[in-house]
Amino acid sequence: MSNPIAFDLPIAGMTCASCAGRVERALSKVPGVQAASVNLATEQARVQAPGDSLPALVAAVQAAGYEVPAQRLELAIGGMTCASCVGRVERALGKLPEVAGVTVNLATERAHLQLFGEADTSRLIQAVEAAGYSASLIDESKPPLDDAQARLRRERWAVLLALVLATPLVLPMLLEPFGLHWMLPAWAQFALATPVQFILGARFYRAAWKAVKAGAGNMDLLVAIGTSAGYGLSLYQWWAAHPGHMPHLYFEASAVVIALVLLGKYLESRAKRQTSAAIRALEALRPEHATRLRDGQEQVVAIAALQLGDLLVVKPGERFPADGEVSDGQSHADEALISGESLPVPKQPGDRVTAGAINGEGRLLVRTTALGGETVLARIIRLVEDAQAAKAPIQKLVDRVSQVFVPAVLLIAFATLVGWLLAGAGIETALINAVAVLVIACPCALGLATPTAIMAGTGVAARHGILIKDAEALEVAHAVQAVAFDKTGTLTSGSPRIAHLATTDGDEAPLLQLAGALQRGSEHPLAKAVLDACAERGLEAPAVDASQALAGRGIQGRVDGRLLALGNRRLLDEQGLPPGDLAASAKEWEAEGRTLSWLLELEPQRRVIGLFAFGDTLKEGAAEAVATLRARDIHSHLITGDNRGSARVVAEALGIESVHAEVLPADKAAEVAALKAGGAVVAMVGDGINDAPALAAADVGIAMGGGTDVAMHAAGITLMRGDPRLVPAALDISRRTYAKIRQNLFWAFIYNLIGIPLAAAGLLNPVVAGAAMALSSVSVVSNALLLKTWKPEE
Repeated sequence: MSNPIAFDLPIAGMTCASCAGRVERALSKVPGVQAASVNLATEQARVQAPGDSLPALVAAVQAAGYEVPAQRLELAIGGMTCASCVGRVERALGKLPEVAGVTVNLATERAHLQLFGEADTSRLIQAVEAAGYSASLIDESKPPLDDAQARLRRERWAVLLALVLATPLVLPMLLEPFGLHWMLPAWAQFALATPVQFILGARFYRAAWKAVKAGAGNMDLLVAIGTSAGYGLSLYQWWAAHPGHMPHLYFEASAVVIALVLLGKYLESRAKRQTSAAIRALEALRPEHATRLRDGQEQVVAIAALQLGDLLVVKPGERFPADGEVSDGQSHADEALISGESLPVPKQPGDRVTAGAINGEGRLLVRTTALGGETVLARIIRLVEDAQAAKAPIQKLVDRVSQVFVPAVLLIAFATLVGWLLAGAGIETALINAVAVLVIACPCALGLATPTAIMAGTGVAARHGILIKDAEALEVAHAVQAVAFDKTGTLTSGSPRIAHLATTDGDEAPLLQLAGALQRGSEHPLAKAVLDACAERGLEAPAVDASQALAGRGIQGRVDGRLLALGNRRLLDEQGLPPGDLAASAKEWEAEGRTLSWLLELEPQRRVIGLFAFGDTLKEGAAEAVATLRARDIHSHLITGDNRGSARVVAEALGIESVHAEVLPADKAAEVAALKAGGAVVAMVGDGINDAPALAAADVGIAMGGGTDVAMHAAGITLMRGDPRLVPAALDISRRTYAKIRQNLFWAFIYNLIGIPLAAAGLLNPVVAGAAMALSSVSVVSNALLLKTWKPEE
């Protein structure tokens, strides 16, 4: 057990002193704990315990019924060149007791960590450096593009210089097929090759040395050993040659291999930068300044100086600096890069606007409702970054291979050397073939195959209004066989209006007022329809007391001393009240596909007061979405809490055969589970709080744009606008991205399976091997970039 250190653990869920005592006792029972104290005010526990006991401390807190929230941290990692580097950094960070989870992305060169307790960044950085790499905190104030651009410029100059120096060395080999036999003198070859080997190629030696010190291997080690062997053999041949005799030198092989590898890394860096184009495009939407209106005066201020509730002036052509609500003016907003909506959206007082969208022709006054990291744009960027950083489950295969790849290649190269010597070949032939093995082996392609495809796929999806939250959702979605749709707000507009109403008292106005009182403050679409009807008739809803939502049934409250309830048929049946004279109307309106709500008086009398029939319209594109899914042999289901008549009418209009009506919110998840139990991979599409359990229960949850935050949190995919046609589009980009991952992995594996035996058999010289190695990484990234041309089917 390691030496005791002090842990500061955040504790979630404590509400009183007894909670603090419970946590304290649970921590004290962990073996090795010398002291434990809990502060209820700061919601933190201070523990003196061995450094490796953090997992046990967290488990003890959880067993006591509380949580230790995990923090998120990002580190920039330098020096990674291949998949084995990724695995090494992950293992180095994963060994630290405070690290709950770590994912390293080769394409973005970042480590994404989940930490328990207070983060000791110096300890994390030391662990990465001990593994042979560099690490630093992400500087949010400095655009990441600056570093990337500077590095690309340095790489470009190194490549150009290496090619200039290596070209005279390889020129004789290129001219020989044309009958021109010419060779540079040995001293000239040495003068050209040496700076390429030890100055331009110094990066390979530095990285190889760090890997060796860490007791590991990487691509740089293979390049350093291979080119050094060729360079060293050339020096020996030159030294051992008889005076006046031109020895067979291999300076050109080492120099050209380094030049080609540098070229491949440069092209790879350029291509990787393109995979993150979606993030850069979104970040570019953030304006740096805003015009604030105070005391009738316009002030230009930095975005960071804004506060909630500020009144902003947004002129024609400007970007909205924050999320807000239009207070005055009329215009249109271009939200294409945020929601994928190609047409400008009209804006008037009361409408919401999103940071980053472009104001059209009119001057608007906007009241801020969200700033900084809480804006829709910031949340979109976080979702895309998280998705691009995540690992798809298929990546586990690559991780296992990368752990043994470099040692295996070194063994094969050594076996090639010994095998050729035993076969009677000279040291020259044996060594060159071993060098070819070292150079042809390319773990870069393996490391880039998955992350570049995920970055390109999630990026292009985001540009079209499809946010994919994690790589697992992306991988699973390609195999979806059944899609379960919620009805209201998903397939229908979600803005129903009162089509009919009937009352037992004969006067409609008091009926509307009582229903409006119950629906005050509710965000349910049917509540909005009631309140809109009251506003249209100039009716003022009275105050309501003790308002209470009845899950899956409706709402109840006390109005003017009377206990009233408004809800569906299930509520009516539970209360045991007969519909009376309204039964015939209810039957007729249900046959029309209307959604019914009954207004009941529970105290002082028990009776039915009235009946409302709501009508909703199908969303544009709903029928096309279902038809597209059917064409792909994906079965559609309708799962709704509405009555059977309403559900049946919608299903028939859209061509949906499987209808599950009058389903309680908790039972929606059960319906999804039943579909999964039948062997199908199921996607659930919904937009409301009551859909969240079903979204979580499905193999893939898809939340519709405009839906609640709870639904978006529970879903793996979020559609930024409420267009049902984005559902088949999301499944399509998932299918295409997964296909690219498989293609990339296939070519990365096949390349090595074919290339290494050919090199070992002496059928590839090091120059060709170097060119093939560089080409493999570039081809994998370029193949992933083809996803950027994807567009949803029209």
